[in-house]
Order: sequence, then structure tokens, then C-alpha cells
Amino acid sequence: MGTPALWVGFFAVVVVLIGIDLRAVKVRGGSVSTKGAAMWVGLWVLASLGFAGFLHYLYGTRASAPFLTAWVLEYALSVDNLFVFVLVFGYFKVRPDAQHRLLYWGVLGAFFLRAVLIGAGAVAIARFHWLLYGFGAFLLYTAWKLLFTGENDEEVDPENNPVLKWARRVLPVAKEDHGIKFLAIEAGKRVVTPLFLILLVVETTDLIFALDSIPAALGVSQDMFVVFTSNVCAILGLRSLFFVVSSLMDKFHYLKVGLGIILAFVGLKICAETFWAAELDPYDVPLIIISLSFVAVTLVASVLASVIWPPKKADAQGPIADDRRVAGEPASIAARREGSVEDRSLEPRE
Repeated sequence: MGTPALWVGFFAVVVVLIGIDLRAVKVRGGSVSTKGAAMWVGLWVLASLGFAGFLHYLYGTRASAPFLTAWVLEYALSVDNLFVFVLVFGYFKVRPDAQHRLLYWGVLGAFFLRAVLIGAGAVAIARFHWLLYGFGAFLLYTAWKLLFTGENDEEVDPENNPVLKWARRVLPVAKEDHGIKFLAIEAGKRVVTPLFLILLVVETTDLIFALDSIPAALGVSQDMFVVFTSNVCAILGLRSLFFVVSSLMDKFHYLKVGLGIILAFVGLKICAETFWAAELDPYDVPLIIISLSFVAVTLVASVLASVIWPPKKADAQGPIADDRRVAGEPASIAARREGSVEDRSLEPRE
């Protein structure tokens, strides 16, 4: 569906918007206010809706409705990512001024990682159409985990991240504080900072979530342009959305239920469309509208349920680690600085 001109035009607009965003943050001295973040969330949403309108103008509902369905689905799954980002930042005690830098580079990394995964998935499906059954089964399994096993953020343990363990074992880690830099020079040698290691955790965490979200988007449409642009429009607004809703994440406790229902729906949809490929047209407008309506209604219902039946308050727990531990500082040293702490050190293992 996407012509070379559309691809180039889309990338050009995205680059311009990212440049404006970076310039605005630089003018504010690197700080991100809730009001400013909310304004950018609104801007990204309007840009996405405008792009959907542009697709509708060019190709009609057969293009705009799948884009909106995939975008809403990816946006909801990206919101679920925020639960994990809150966990990671809280675990390492990341300062607010560093959170913006991590999220910005994390989003750019996700941009390229998802492009590779979407391209590989589209090529694989084109050559081996039966892989859609595998995508459908994977989404049904993911939905089952969300709905019935209670598995969520606890699956993501920053301390046990294999990429973090590998990086700490192989890369030279800075011993001094270098602010929000990712690389630094110590004793004439190039070293990585703890913030760089946390960035690796953010990127690998997003990659894990992409393994769920990309099959879901491919279940909505197998058009690479639609899938890629909907992914990009969803993740580019993720950084601003984090600063708007990070304090409200615990209130959306039914969101995972809604996501589980949606993933089950998309998984069944993939299997049905593949099995009855001769009878069903994936670009049939009524079916596309039904899919979009189901996704939207389910998400709204999960949010309303979270507001009507708020979660029970649990005893607050203090943070369990800080970013010095990422650099390999033994817990005994941290204990001498701050008093007795639980030994959750990330020091390298032999």
C-alpha cells in the first residue's frame, strides 16, 4: 500500500516532529512538566488521527480503519509498557532529569528494532502464510497468561536481565558520577555509565513487549506500511505519555484484563481469517470496523471498570536498589553510605 513517496514523507514528518520535541525540551532546560507532556501527547494523537485521515483520503476505509485499529491496539500495549518502565526506574532510582533521556533514546531504539521485526514478520508471512496460525496461537497464549495466571510486571526483573549481566561482565563501567552521559572517560579509558546499562534494560524490555504487540498488529493487517506506521505513531508518544500517567499507573488495574480480551480476539481473528482465507476478505470494510469498535469498546470498558472499582490500597514498600548498584557497587559499600539495606546488589558474577 505504501508508495516510496509515502514512506519518505512519513519519515520526514516524524523527523521534524522529533526535532521540534527535542528543541522544546532543550529550551526548558531538559525538564519535562506534566502540562508540557500532556500537550505533546495531544499533539502525537492529533498527528496520528490526521495521518489516518490522510490514508482515508488516499485509499478509503480499507486503509484508515486498519491503521486506527492497529494504532489503538499498539497504543494500549505501549501503555502497558509504562508499568514496566515505572518498575525499572523505581528499581534503579533513576532521577527525573535522566528519565527523559532514557525514554527518548529508548523510543528511538524501539523505532529501529520494531522496523526490523515488522519487516522480518511481513516477509516471513508472505513466504510462509501458515505462520499466521503460529501468531494467532501465540496471542491466545499471551491472552491466557494475562487473564488467568496473573503474570504481569513481576516477570520483568531488572536484576536478572541477561543483557545487563552480559554488559556488566564485558563492558568497563564507570566508577564516578557522570550525570546523564552514557559514555565517559576515566583514567584515559572509555567507559560506559550506569545510565547506559539502564538503557540496555529499557531496550530489551521493549523488545520483549514487541514480541506480543507486533503479532497483534500483523493480525489486524498484513500491510507492512500500515503495521509500521501504526507502531511508530504509538511508540513516539510513549515518552510524553509516561510523564502524564506514571503516577496513575496503579489505578488502571483492569487494563491488563482488557488487553487480554483484545489479544484473544485478535488471535482468534488471525486463525479464522487464515482458515477461511478463500471466503473472508481481510479488507472487508464491515469486518474492519467491527474489529476497531471491539478494540475501542474493550479498552474504554477496562478503564471505566478501573475507575468504578479502584484497587485496594496495599502497604507501601520502599525502593529496593539504586543506580549505583547497576555499576556494580557492592551492597556493603552502599550500606555504609545509607545505612543497612537489603542485599540486592547487581555486582558482576564470576
